[in-house]
Amino acid sequence: MGNCAVVGINWGDEGKGRMVDLLTEDYDVVVRFQGGGNAGHTVINDKGKFALHLLPSGVFRDGVLNILGNGVALDPENLWKEMQEVAAKGVEITPDALKISDRASLLMPWHRELDGLEEARLADKNYGSTKQGIAPFYSDKYQKKTVLAGELFFPDELRAHIKDLLEWKNLTLTGVYGAEPYTMEMMEDWIEDYCEKIKPYVCDTGLLLKEAQEQGKKILFEAQLGALRDLDFGICPYTTSSNTLAKYAPIGSGIPSASVDEIIGVVKAYSTCVGEGPFVGEMDGEEAEKLREAGAEYGAKTGRPRRVAPLDLVATKYGTEMQAATGLAVTKMDVLSYLDRIPVITAYVVNGEKTDRFPFPALLDKAEAHVEYVDGWNCDISGARKWEDLPEAAQNYITMIEKATGCPVTYISVGAERESIVIR
Repeated sequence: MGNCAVVGINWGDEGKGRMVDLLTEDYDVVVRFQGGGNAGHTVINDKGKFALHLLPSGVFRDGVLNILGNGVALDPENLWKEMQEVAAKGVEITPDALKISDRASLLMPWHRELDGLEEARLADKNYGSTKQGIAPFYSDKYQKKTVLAGELFFPDELRAHIKDLLEWKNLTLTGVYGAEPYTMEMMEDWIEDYCEKIKPYVCDTGLLLKEAQEQGKKILFEAQLGALRDLDFGICPYTTSSNTLAKYAPIGSGIPSASVDEIIGVVKAYSTCVGEGPFVGEMDGEEAEKLREAGAEYGAKTGRPRRVAPLDLVATKYGTEMQAATGLAVTKMDVLSYLDRIPVITAYVVNGEKTDRFPFPALLDKAEAHVEYVDGWNCDISGARKWEDLPEAAQNYITMIEKATGCPVTYISVGAERESIVIR
């Protein structure tokens, strides 16, 4: 077993944190390679229940090195708060266990404010942002107007850089949105309250990863969100602002020379979506509420109800291809146990034509779901630990996914706890 990436196949919220927490037993290093604090990875293990947003999901394993890579939107304020919340539950995170790339850019306080201001300006045409500053952050990063974490070690240069950025950013805040400007005094407080606290964790993580690779250590790359939220290949413009695909993992981690030998694509046994944009086959009314309640489908970051739909084999096939998955992990199989018959989206109808290919984003609003029903197992499967423990109808459901995607299902989650898993 070599290096592995755990990535999302659909809209995000598939259960990647749950899988990373399970798999880190076999890895030496876990790296978050993109995204920021705008989504949550829920993890339940012997230490408790946690909703992680920035921290890699390997922080609960002793002896595992966790890294926030250069591709991450590093929010010092929310990261420090999250570290304190985890520590309050008995999981101390030391500079030996967590490292932050000195080349990661800092998400500034004004990024979150700009996110909210722009969503308000868009009104009913908003993107459904979590308002964590992700789009403004990545926009600034590509304009080369962000601060690198490594600059924290050079106080004079850091303050001069922030002063220059303030002059530029306040033009937008005050002139475009009519908001209050930021001052250098405000930024000094932010540096002291949050940046200085994460500073001991910042280092040249590229060197650490190079050494780990030379020593034959195994690296697990952890993604945020899913293939349909990828900036280039997702449902534009309702995407995130970074690349969520496994092929980006070495670059966003800081070790472009690394191979990704195994790609575990995580897909939920039904479909969920947080945020705006097209969502083919979306359920509503009592049917949706029953599924939402059964699966506790509420955003880990926002708490808002997730939109729900049947398993979408069209989107899942596309996501599997985009991620180049070598194996799939199907999560929340146990949630469907209350159904006698289970709806599945097997094709789309676009402009009167039936297709199993995922459409170009501009056509998604015109797409209708072609739904078929398969037999449910209608019994508790949470105690299953082997393939043979699953009822035939559940096995058939998994086989259906494999046939549609052309990819083997290697993990079947039958509960939120670490050990509630069937491994094939």
